[in-house]
Amino acid sequence: MPRLRRIGFLLFDDLTQLDFTGPLQVLNRIPGVSVHLVARQAGPIRTDCGPFILADTAFADCPQLDLICVPGGWGVDQAMEDAQTLEFLREQAVGAQYVTSVCTGAFVLGAAGLLRGVRATTHWRYHDALTRFGALPVQARVVRDGSVFTGGGVTAGIDFALTIIRETHGEGLAQAIQLGLEYDPQPPVQCGSPTKAPGAILDAVEARFAPRWDAFLKVVDRVVSTQSG
Repeated sequence: MPRLRRIGFLLFDDLTQLDFTGPLQVLNRIPGVSVHLVARQAGPIRTDCGPFILADTAFADCPQLDLICVPGGWGVDQAMEDAQTLEFLREQAVGAQYVTSVCTGAFVLGAAGLLRGVRATTHWRYHDALTRFGALPVQARVVRDGSVFTGGGVTAGIDFALTIIRETHGEGLAQAIQLGLEYDPQPPVQCGSPTKAPGAILDAVEARFAPRWDAFLKVVDRVVSTQSG
């Protein structure tokens, strides 16, 4: 059973904070693990809800990681077209035991060429676009395909992290961390996926995503065109 010693989160401006902090809170509890918050340059990274995260490791100073995780958020548009970010991700993927993402972070993996022929998941609204990078979309909270683990939207990052810990350190540690965090979801409403949502709610959320969706697909298509060329 492989053990994780070095974990890194690839950070960029306008990431979704919970995509990152959810799995960070879980994975940081692995005994003996070191966590690197990695960005092009060390320093403050803007999140989508106001607070800044402090990246402590620049690409140039990052050691080989056992696991690298890419969160999602509005900032994936820029990350998908940032050559330095994609090259760093490709280089780390060669030596990493696990290459992973949460939410739309999957599209940064795709832009780096790491999802071709790979079963993967992402946020429900973006799910169908995974095929543009040659991925095989799977409707699930967490999907594993070999060394690639992908988590669904935002809160799925906690399930993703517990799945990783069960894989690498066993059921007991995963259970202990879950209990320590009192992760026992009992939401007051049941509308966490499109299949559970009333039609009017689904339509309203879809309408909110529509402008963002069009802009996002333009970026994806540019990246795919570059890869094909």
